[in-house]
Amino acid sequence: MFDLPLQPITVGTSGLGKRPGADLGLAKAILTSRFRQADTSNNYSDGESERTLGVAIRELGGLPDDHVVFSKGDQDPVTGAFTGDRMRRSFEESTSRLGLETLPLYQLHDPYSISVSQAMAPGGAVDVLLRLREEGRIGAIGVAAGTLALMEEYVRTDVFDVVLTHNRYTVVDRSANTLIDLATERGMTVFNAAPFGAGILAGGNFRGQTYGYAQPSPEFLAHIDAYRALCAEWGVDPATAALHFSMRDPRIHTTVVGINSVQRLDELGAHADAVIDVEFWAALDALGEPPESPTD
Repeated sequence: MFDLPLQPITVGTSGLGKRPGADLGLAKAILTSRFRQADTSNNYSDGESERTLGVAIRELGGLPDDHVVFSKGDQDPVTGAFTGDRMRRSFEESTSRLGLETLPLYQLHDPYSISVSQAMAPGGAVDVLLRLREEGRIGAIGVAAGTLALMEEYVRTDVFDVVLTHNRYTVVDRSANTLIDLATERGMTVFNAAPFGAGILAGGNFRGQTYGYAQPSPEFLAHIDAYRALCAEWGVDPATAALHFSMRDPRIHTTVVGINSVQRLDELGAHADAVIDVEFWAALDALGEPPESPTD
């Protein structure tokens, strides 16, 4: 059971640490911002995301009150191994970089190199997560990945406290509906990440016209255009509506938004505070079901 009270928004730090020396200020801004939850992972920026957060925590004199950091365990970056031993090492690497003895949440992250049965086997990665939770080193355990069928299989094990899905439940993509329903039926906490589809719904995308790192169909892009036109008609920023779409779903406990600059952090506050006419959502529904997502 994940009983930590959650804010509606969690700051994602997958890009933190890619600019040596330049991201420390951003890390400090995140850890002292109004958004009290930061999400990272053992492998983000080859470990630099955790390391940068750790330096910021030390220079701030400790993790500021009411702020928390969540992280994830990853496969061996060289061999691809995702054994129980690797999960234990991943956790120790994470806590060492962050300078924290315990974490409120640690998640099985992108377990694509092993089967579910291997992950769940005695002595395997999930068994180690359970042991770490029993030892009090982890408050809750979760699973975080992109592939929906795999995620649904893990959720059905009834072992995890938290599920994190990304790029699969947005204002233009409802493909994670079943996954979220399965988690809700089990009383799990749901983290919905990447409400902007990796940028395309935020008004710009440095990866080009991609959605969730994949190339959308012409029909999918046409639906996004229709969404943007609707936002223009109602005077709503497309990014604001995309964020609020996730925040207003009662099944979702927190929405994870990746931040790569202090400016984006400030913009996130403005998006969160905006008020959207309730009738806008009826107009959105009138656009019809989005086309099939390119992510699965």
